[in-house]
Amino acid sequence: MDAIVASFGLEEGLLRGFVFGLVHVGILIIGYYSGWSINRLLKRTSNGHIAGIVGAVIAHILADLIASLLDPTMRSAALGIVLGGIVPLLFIPILEKYVTKSDLHIMVGDHEDIENDLKSHEH
Repeated sequence: MDAIVASFGLEEGLLRGFVFGLVHVGILIIGYYSGWSINRLLKRTSNGHIAGIVGAVIAHILADLIASLLDPTMRSAALGIVLGGIVPLLFIPILEKYVTKSDLHIMVGDHEDIENDLKSHEH
């Protein structure tokens, strides 16, 4: 990967981090179109919306880790990126306890799960 990046001159300037962005978003798109979802797996093993939030965060952290390790311009930041992604997870219990979620809020993705969740909450 390093040779490819060097041959295109992506190590410096405005395109620093290009490989990171390409890989990160590529992983998310592959997950979307393949139907593979950490959110769906966690929802089946725990309670609904919390699992969706945690699943989305974990998916992004994994995509960040893979992308940062593949991008030579971001490799030295890999640990910081992962730790920075994990720290906000610590706030979820506090947010769950003290923040009222909007009735209009809906997460993008996992359309079938969202539809089922909404149907299960209808009165």
